[in-house]
Amino acid sequence: MTSDGNGTVSPTREVFASRPLAGRTALVTGAGQGVGRGIALALADAGARVVCAGRTVAKCETVAAEIGRRGGEAIAVGCDVKDAGQVTATVEAAVARFGGLDIVVNNAQEVPRGPILEVDDDAYRAGWESGPLATVRFMRAAHPHLAASPHGGVVINLASHAGVKPDPSRAGLYAGLKEEIRTIGRAAAIEWAPDGIRVFSILPLARTPALDAFEQADPERYAEVLAEIPQRRFGDPETDIGPVVVFLCTSAARYLTGISVPIDGGTAHIG
Repeated sequence: MTSDGNGTVSPTREVFASRPLAGRTALVTGAGQGVGRGIALALADAGARVVCAGRTVAKCETVAAEIGRRGGEAIAVGCDVKDAGQVTATVEAAVARFGGLDIVVNNAQEVPRGPILEVDDDAYRAGWESGPLATVRFMRAAHPHLAASPHGGVVINLASHAGVKPDPSRAGLYAGLKEEIRTIGRAAAIEWAPDGIRVFSILPLARTPALDAFEQADPERYAEVLAEIPQRRFGDPETDIGPVVVFLCTSAARYLTGISVPIDGGTAHIG
């Protein structure tokens, strides 16, 4: 790991020494914590200017400030992704500040976890509005800017292993929403390929505040989930998840689109 010269250690800076995303602008939803934060930091270390969007502005401001201390450039924008007007305003803010938009990462989503009989309509509706619907809204709002990108536009949507494993019980409604997002992404990858836009889904399994809460609430189930991971660890949002996202956004991946990438320590291969 290397220091950025301001006393802040950047664990991904050595990986992205060539700054492959320099000159590009990325918008990351849910950037204030967890996987969104890790992706935002990794994109910035790779040279991208980052719009950190989230419902809790203070958290996004903290991440933007961290990027600034590392020598990067970022802004924080308050955005409830369930609000169509705020989605449009966030895209417009990114374009107004940086002159364009090259990358969109749809990460934010409320999670309706639990058995089907225990998840009420309000929780399920919130999961859909913040997940599939918000994803579509961001993609539509960003489309003309992504199509105009001189680098080629990229969309990264967050899916989940819960949607592909044979037993999605206790997470069935959440898994269904994440599979809807994957289907939308595959369709967009084909429809938007002539526009120079590539679309991916990633299925991360990472250490997050939500996972920490899960460990405290149900340590036995947490241990079961951990035991299912061949590498026997949860990924780090910045150093395990972030670099894969960066790669997908670079020109090295220019002939890839429409695929789902499990970033899960091998879990996808054991069902």
